[in-house]
Amino acid sequence: IDDDPYLRDVYKEVLTDAGYKVDVASNGQEGLTKILMGGYDLILLDIMMPKMDGLKVLEILKDKPPNTYNGPIFVLSVLNQDDIIKKAMDLGAKGYIVKSDLTPDQVLNKISEILR
Repeated sequence: IDDDPYLRDVYKEVLTDAGYKVDVASNGQEGLTKILMGGYDLILLDIMMPKMDGLKVLEILKDKPPNTYNGPIFVLSVLNQDDIIKKAMDLGAKGYIVKSDLTPDQVLNKISEILR
């Protein structure tokens, strides 16, 4: 779930090429709708997005979890602020990846580790 079309396309291509089935959403509201339907092994969630930010998505999910199982939610954001990271983790995120710290291939490796 990311509002940046370039990053969405890059991550979708890298993950699809690695054999993963990928679904995308361009804002928090669209992403929340998909998450509530369930069935995802892993969710990558941006923080700063239009319509609904990632922290609000996490807040809603904490209060109203989906009926169908989803795997862990990892925040994938440019924000590297301790208070935002802590809030995301307190709201249920299982990890926090700073986009500028890793290349798409490194994110792919991290995803592979998580899903093992």
